[in-house]
Amino acid sequence: MAATNTFADLSALAQHLRTELEEKKFVLLYAYNGTGKTRLSMAFKDVGKHGEGEDATRDTLYFNAFTEDLFTWDNDLEGDSARVLKMNATSRFFVGLETMEMENRIRPFLHRYADFDFSIDYNDWTIHFSRDAQVGELIQAVDDIKVSRGEENLFIWCFFLAIVQLAMDGAEAYQWVKYIYIDDPITSLDEHNAIAVGSHLAQFLRRKDHAIKTIISSHHTLFFNVLWNELREIAHKKFAPHFLSHTRKTGEYHLSYTGDTPFFHHLTLLQEIWRAKEAGEIYTHHFNALRSLLEKSSIFHGHKKFTVCIKQQDDDQDDTLYGRLVNILSHGNYSFYDPVEMLPENKAHFEKILADFLEFYPFNPELMPATQEQETTP
Repeated sequence: MAATNTFADLSALAQHLRTELEEKKFVLLYAYNGTGKTRLSMAFKDVGKHGEGEDATRDTLYFNAFTEDLFTWDNDLEGDSARVLKMNATSRFFVGLETMEMENRIRPFLHRYADFDFSIDYNDWTIHFSRDAQVGELIQAVDDIKVSRGEENLFIWCFFLAIVQLAMDGAEAYQWVKYIYIDDPITSLDEHNAIAVGSHLAQFLRRKDHAIKTIISSHHTLFFNVLWNELREIAHKKFAPHFLSHTRKTGEYHLSYTGDTPFFHHLTLLQEIWRAKEAGEIYTHHFNALRSLLEKSSIFHGHKKFTVCIKQQDDDQDDTLYGRLVNILSHGNYSFYDPVEMLPENKAHFEKILADFLEFYPFNPELMPATQEQETTP
């Protein structure tokens, strides 16, 4: 049974996490909405804050709902044409950024997920978005657009990653950063983007040329599982995953070590993969989802490698062909806003791996979503 520690309030819990990070490099927290994850991130930040005003010192760079609130929309209600995202220039979050060429730092992150562009005006601290669109027979840039809520969240997230990269690089403006606290960065994202963001975040944080420690908290089970798998491989003994809960009657907080078994979120993932296969809409990013499914299943059955869930072929005595294929095709730099259909040969491999998996692990067929043809057949 997992050991559980109890804390009287969030300040005591925040201090405990700082103590734990003296030995660990990553702490991963799962908690239901309403538990207090955002308040915990602020309590953790407050423990490391000393002094007031311009003389105040701090040690935590954080991403949470308060970070997102530093960006607000001016929708140009009078002209209804020049819509911009405004930055709160008084926040220390943005100190010194006008000299950092932030556009060039943000774009490599943003273009992993989105098909729009942007520019930053440091005179009035606004961000202008644009997107290429078909106008007659020509492709033209449409300026000052309002992006969707999901795209806005992705942009702010990529803005934050660019600042984290500056801190990791030892930029003078961010040498105060000893800890990074990330709370639920994937609001308004679908399952596939949860996988993409989680996997990319883990790979991004794996750099070893800095001493910054990281806490990540989330209520999203799939995102938690992806990070659990990735960080366990990267950090091993330097990684601590926990389940956080709260007793309202006493006000106490409980931290349970999740050990070697993450939360299981395989059924939703399997349904998404099955739906794509049945509809004939298999895209390159579906190999990410397939690998995640194989990993979760292998962990559930007590194995360390996902390749145990891949059927060995008669002509592959070393049992490596499909394992390598999944490895290679699940690490591509794929955009989820501009999906690319899988090549026929790779699609055949994908369908065979999935079919063999379902033959070996006979999930209840009633769990599989019906195809559109099945749904409309009287």
